This record gives sequence, C-alpha cells and structure tokens, in this order.
Amino acid sequence: MNKILILGASGFIGNIIYKELLPYFDVYGTYRTSTKEFETNKVFFQYDLEKDDIDTILNTVQPNIIISSLRGNFNAQFETHKQVSAYVMTRENCKLLFLSTVNVFDGKYEFPSYENDEQKAKSDYGKFKVSVEKILQELPEYKYNILRLPLVLGVNSPRILQLKQAAKHKASFEVWPNLIISVTTANKIAQQIHYIINKNKNGVFHLASNDVIHYDDLFSEISDKLGISLIFKSIFSSNDDVYLAILSKENKLPKNYRITVSQVIEDCTLKDEIITLKNKL
Repeated sequence: MNKILILGASGFIGNIIYKELLPYFDVYGTYRTSTKEFETNKVFFQYDLEKDDIDTILNTVQPNIIISSLRGNFNAQFETHKQVSAYVMTRENCKLLFLSTVNVFDGKYEFPSYENDEQKAKSDYGKFKVSVEKILQELPEYKYNILRLPLVLGVNSPRILQLKQAAKHKASFEVWPNLIISVTTANKIAQQIHYIINKNKNGVFHLASNDVIHYDDLFSEISDKLGISLIFKSIFSSNDDVYLAILSKENKLPKNYRITVSQVIEDCTLKDEIITLKNKL
C-alpha cells in the first residue's frame, strides 16, 4: 500500500485531498496551527515552515508519495521543497506531487496556457511557484508531478465564503470584467490526484475546467443561483480581454475526471439549493 504524506493537510485543498485518499491509502499529514482535532490525530504532525525541519517528519513517516499543498513564507517553502526533492531522489520508489498554479503564466495574457508552454510569471507568487517547479524538473520525470491549479472554488472555498460575507454585510465584491479564467473545485482536484496516483501518471497536469469564462460572469451566475444580491466593484486592468487560464492538451484525464465551468457553478451552489428546498418542504 502507498504511504502518502500531505504537506499542508489542514488547509482547504489539502484537507479535502486527505479525506479523499484516507480510505484507500496509508495517509499522513502536516498542520501548522495546533487544534484539538489535529493534536489527537496520530497521523498528523505539527510543522512550522520557518522553525521545523521537514527531514524529521520524512524520516519518521518514510512516505513513498509526498503531496505538497503548503502555504506560507516563500523562502521557507523553497528550502522545504529542496529538502523534499533530495529525499525523493534518494528513495527508489518515491515521488513528489506539487500543487502549482496558473500564476506561473500571469506574465502572459494573450491566450490560455497549456502544459508544455514556457512559464512567464509577473507576480511574486507566480515567480515563487516557477522556482519550485524548476527544482522538481531537475528530478527524473517519473519522480514528480507538477499539478497546476486555476481558481479553486466550492461551497466552502475562501472565495465563495467571501462572496457570501460581502452579500451579508452589503459590501462590494471585486470582479475583473476583462479577465478570462478557467476554474475547478477542491473535490475534483482530490479525485484527479487519486486517479494520478492509482495510474502512476508522471509529468505536468493542468487540473482545470475544459472551458473558460469571464471572471465577472462567473460570480454573477453564482450569485444569481444562490439568490443573493451583490455590489460588484469592477476592476479594469486592460482595455482588451486577457487570459489567466490553463487548459489541458498533452495530459488529458479521462472524461469522468474532467470538469466544466457549469459543473463548478453547480458545485458552489448545490448545498444552498438543498437547504432552500428543505426549508420550503
């Protein structure tokens, strides 16, 4: 059985991955902020990027699959990934799955980006993710996966919770009318990672919707479906349409592991629809 260590298993995406894989594999995780739930979970290890040594956890767990969903100080993350890559290199049947981002392409806006496109980052976040991708790409291809993510939504995603709070407090919600994006949900990411592990897939994957949508249209549709009224604050960074979208071309997953924008919208609003229906009954 695969022994899996999820770095950042207490985060929004990391925890959903943990719950998806737990029934099928020997799964361990790290968390930063101490809570009773994590303290009593014997397969979770407290880990502070800026204070702790990841080698201690690696040598204790001895995983053959490491999934990195870390957040925090970029310099500390960079050093951690250097250590993890060194560990992976010294273990015969060991690989690293790194959750990267569409922002490795946020310096080019003309078209959507595909798996083998050259990274061109403008933001500090994008540049950081590129630097970690380069560490992985020094490994043999069978020892890593670079999993680039678009905007990640879902019922309990930070962006949807922010949208609901904005509606509740009658605050403005920022949208970019000229920005075209791809999207996904944390649940779909977890299913896709499960498939990639089972099939022992290698290389770069874009875990994003098959299609794209304007940013403002996306949140307008979500708010309409939720039945809430929002004050949209439009931000224009360009006079023309620009892309911050990733799509698959080389490493396409089977159809049942793909997702569309409309399915993402449905996933973001389904629970509210069920609650509304129950109240009416």
